Amino acid sequence: MKFFVDTADTADIRDLAATGLLDGVTTNPSLIAKSGRQFLEVVKEICAIVEGPVSAEVVALDHETMMKEAEILRKLADNVCIKVPLTVDGLKTCKALTSDGTQVNVTLCFSANQALLAAKAGATFISPFVGRHDDNGFDGMQLIEDIRLIYDNYDFKTEILVASVRHSVHILQAAKIGADVMTAPPAVIKSLFNHVLTEKGIAGFVADWAKTGQSIL
Repeated sequence: MKFFVDTADTADIRDLAATGLLDGVTTNPSLIAKSGRQFLEVVKEICAIVEGPVSAEVVALDHETMMKEAEILRKLADNVCIKVPLTVDGLKTCKALTSDGTQVNVTLCFSANQALLAAKAGATFISPFVGRHDDNGFDGMQLIEDIRLIYDNYDFKTEILVASVRHSVHILQAAKIGADVMTAPPAVIKSLFNHVLTEKGIAGFVADWAKTGQSIL
């Protein structure tokens, strides 16, 4: 499963990229606003940090303006992935862009039927929001299972990008289901390293080594 980080904080992106675990980045208007920086500047900087896809979202709601915005965004770098909402105009834009060889991430997916539409429109990625789905009384991971089944039934090439990930269990469940990608905030990705027995084991090794009075350096 590919690991994308969901942030516009370039310091966090550099830190995670150094681990070799990072396959891409997702951003959205809310994350850019939180950064306090200029949108195009941030996207260009992120694209220089990672080799994988960097999702940059259009903000227009009509197809014609989405295409104009996408034209500006995809000129920023070769690894820009245009992010569009799951609407009629969004899927029109998706079809036009992917037909021209541009990667497209269709976002704000909340049903398997919507995911089916995105795949038929040629989406590179579909982003079902599992956390928000859970927040509203639905089962976010069941949504991922349903999309996986449908895509496998028809051999769709669209990759399932599990979004709105809130905790490590979401990541574990997504991996067990067979999702292609997950995107999570930096803190959630870093939490995967943590285990009380790992910490206890390290403390024991350090204490035992200190008793030997030796040094490797």
